[in-house]
Amino acid sequence: MTDRAPRLTPLVASLPATVPFVGPETQERAMGRPFLARLGANESVFGPAPEAIEAMRRAAAAVWKYGDAQNHELRAALAGKHGLAMENILVGTGIDGLLGNLVRLLVTEGTPVVTSDGAYPTFNYHVGGFGGVLHKVPYRDDAEDPQALVARAAEVDAPLIYLSNPDNPMGSWHDAGTIRAMIASLPSGAVLCLDEAYGEFAPEGTLAKIDVGNPQVIHMRTFSKAYGMAGARIGYAIGHADLIAAFDRVRDHFGVNRIAQEGALAALGATGWLAHVLEQVAHARARIARIARDHGLTPLPSATNFVTIDCGRDGDYARAVLKELVARGIFVRMPFVAPQDRCIRISAGTGPELDAFEAALGPALGAAQ
Repeated sequence: MTDRAPRLTPLVASLPATVPFVGPETQERAMGRPFLARLGANESVFGPAPEAIEAMRRAAAAVWKYGDAQNHELRAALAGKHGLAMENILVGTGIDGLLGNLVRLLVTEGTPVVTSDGAYPTFNYHVGGFGGVLHKVPYRDDAEDPQALVARAAEVDAPLIYLSNPDNPMGSWHDAGTIRAMIASLPSGAVLCLDEAYGEFAPEGTLAKIDVGNPQVIHMRTFSKAYGMAGARIGYAIGHADLIAAFDRVRDHFGVNRIAQEGALAALGATGWLAHVLEQVAHARARIARIARDHGLTPLPSATNFVTIDCGRDGDYARAVLKELVARGIFVRMPFVAPQDRCIRISAGTGPELDAFEAALGPALGAAQ
């Protein structure tokens, strides 16, 4: 390094130069061709509601203006949807952006943070970026282990615990009673971040009732999945008014763009389209499961818009299967940590996309042997 190089902080200089996920566009550029089927990022290929598209089209003409820094209309609509006060609602740049700000509020160098080994890696990325120390507990029966997370948090005196329900990457879920028991046993001073990105897809009785009087829990939801607006980068958090207000100290106040705000507002009202998407996802999950079983693989139960498929061997074999699917133009992903890395993960797709996946799977399995 020369004396003209940027003087990175010691913390930043110590971090690996990496990102949690390699995007499909990056892979397409490396291959020199597009994917036939984009089934790896858990996006909603069924798209946003027509009402949301039209609202965003109209908003584009006013994009010379900054978006409302308070996200007032959208927060009011979300408050109405959940029967809460606006002071309990925070809108941000997707759950990823909200996670970054939550970590910034609670974590500094050396702070212990508890999560599951193999859970959503973007959370870990933010914790590392602020110098936190991750304490991980293993999955149990292919699901996150709420009581083990609580026990570890008590052991290390962690101010932050992360749990996704339903879970990514396994598609598993806990019922609301299990989550309520977890909340009741939280150590004093610990905040539970409940990532509920896939909540719209979950069976009834999965999502715990929101109690904004409890300052130890923050719920996070998104417009990226069921509402089909991943590219708009917009999500929201629900929590105690004091915790929500604390985000004003660190958030990018004009970070949520005007087009995304208008699209999300319209999407909330398009309940018929949401029902249509949920139906399409259910059909796609069932077909993915059939395709897996037809090839001697085991689909895991899913409360999300993807199906995790057990390839029946170890992580090296599953990585070989994934590599062969990518070589055949099928973009998929997989869990990163053993023993869950014996699986691959397939997002709900259209009929033609699942046709392409079905045609590629047999040859990919053969080549991976």
